[in-house]
Amino acid sequence: MFKKGIFLFLILFSFLARAQKSDSAMLVFKQAELELQALLKQTFYSKVEKERLEGNKKFIAVWDKIVSNPKILDYAFDSLKNDVSIQSPKDKKFKLITWDYHRDEGTFAYFGYLLVNNSKRVKKGLFKHETIQGYEFFKLIDCSPLVKNPETYIGLTGKWFGMLYTDLIECDGFYTLLGSDRNDNITQRKFVDALYFKPDGTPVFGRDIFRIPRKNPKRMMFEWSSDVTMSLRFNDKRNLIIYNHLAPKPGGGELSGQFQFYGPDGSYDALELNKDKWSIIEDIDIRNEKSKNDRAKKPNPKDQKPIFKPK
Repeated sequence: MFKKGIFLFLILFSFLARAQKSDSAMLVFKQAELELQALLKQTFYSKVEKERLEGNKKFIAVWDKIVSNPKILDYAFDSLKNDVSIQSPKDKKFKLITWDYHRDEGTFAYFGYLLVNNSKRVKKGLFKHETIQGYEFFKLIDCSPLVKNPETYIGLTGKWFGMLYTDLIECDGFYTLLGSDRNDNITQRKFVDALYFKPDGTPVFGRDIFRIPRKNPKRMMFEWSSDVTMSLRFNDKRNLIIYNHLAPKPGGGELSGQFQFYGPDGSYDALELNKDKWSIIEDIDIRNEKSKNDRAKKPNPKDQKPIFKPK
């Protein structure tokens, strides 16, 4: 009975020690979140570039202090989500943190971290399994100003094509990412990017996941005038990535390829996943499913007024 009591005491002590350690980690993250929250105004909203730069340096320093702790994967940082993108798949394989930095000249730089759960469940004996804990973290280093062709570029975390990720779609063997780059005062860009992990665990951005004849992109890029907006979003009910079709000024065929004159033309296209490849579906109807009493016809894009009006 005495030995049994000691055994139960040790189990309880071990449980309490783990709980205390977990609570301690959460307190560290909460304190870091408060520090980051206090830096938001300076980092993202100051009208003085020098102040934004200094705020961003402090912002990075706070993250640097906490990303080495694997328990960060369980902390949400909810109060930061208006200014910092935090994407994580349902399988909790990783947490992808990104944000942008605005320069006075109108260009943007991107920063972030990729925090990866490398835990593995291995077989031990005939009927037993064991989970081997594993964790890695990577600082994302934006090299996009050096990349001449973003659509064919494949990068690692140290040579990342920077952007602000806005959505994540879990696919078989890879993750599709929707991203935004405010670029400069002339054009802005959005991307359909990809993230996958090599067998040795190395994360890679950009992959051959598109079925687009003659292009073979590793990510899709949309570029248009900074004067207007463009929608790129994942519709989980239809399992489609839906986006505005971009075109130059109506009647401006000579402007083809000059993206400062591009904007939505009133129609929509989509990407559909089929056998692990995204294919383009042109001119889709984005209205709600019609009821049996709805006789409305699909709108003709040629009859619609474009919302884009270049200067």
